[in-house]
Amino acid sequence: MPRRWSLRSSPPLLPRRERGLWGEGQLAYMIETLALRKSFGPRAALDGIDLRVEAGEFVALLGPNGAGKTTLLRILATLTRPTSGSARVAGADLAKACQEARRRIGFLSHRTLLYDDLTAEQNLEFYARMYDVPGAATRIGELLERVGLTARRAELVRTFSRGMQQRLALARTLVHRPTVLLLDEPYGGLDPLATRVLSDLLAELAGEGGATVVLTTHDLGQGLALAGRVVVLSRGRIVHDAPSRELEAGSFPALYERLTA
Repeated sequence: MPRRWSLRSSPPLLPRRERGLWGEGQLAYMIETLALRKSFGPRAALDGIDLRVEAGEFVALLGPNGAGKTTLLRILATLTRPTSGSARVAGADLAKACQEARRRIGFLSHRTLLYDDLTAEQNLEFYARMYDVPGAATRIGELLERVGLTARRAELVRTFSRGMQQRLALARTLVHRPTVLLLDEPYGGLDPLATRVLSDLLAELAGEGGATVVLTTHDLGQGLALAGRVVVLSRGRIVHDAPSRELEAGSFPALYERLTA
């Protein structure tokens, strides 16, 4: 019988905030962009984004398709370059210190970035080596248990369901203990177990774990429930930015429709 896993009984996924890489209060913002712009030919996917996210904040980035959400996250994850403007993540200027920033960032999207012909354990070993994770074997064992895949650790990823692959992708995202998590529609196509695992881990990471989280989602209710702050993008611009506690769940959809019309 596979071992039962529990969020409460497991060690923390990330260092506590007071044991972070830079120490409490040493960074004004974990994410900061200034006049950020990204164009694809004549079309501006981002049109002058000024965004500041403090350490430990959980931000839901909302907006219709084509609003620029994925483009913004891909720039912050160092997967694409802006046309103009600047961005800093965890104190690193992305134009000058890309490699330094990548060690602080965990990126999760609907693309798992897993290797189908490797086992679950081998995938995590590959990423642990890439990031020089100390105590990698222990770390991998902890994460496999946390995402409910200990019993499947020696099986090839190509045999996994979509939900199982996304759970393993979540473990991949966390293997190097990032302090900034960028999550692009991570709930897409998940089964109920994977959805619960992801929600529980996000609650822990953004709570006692002290991670800084930016999550894109099309589910307005989910965004309000998970995040402490809501930022709405429309046509490449920020059209609303407010604490989620100031937004009423019942009236927010109507406000969102007006903002993105």
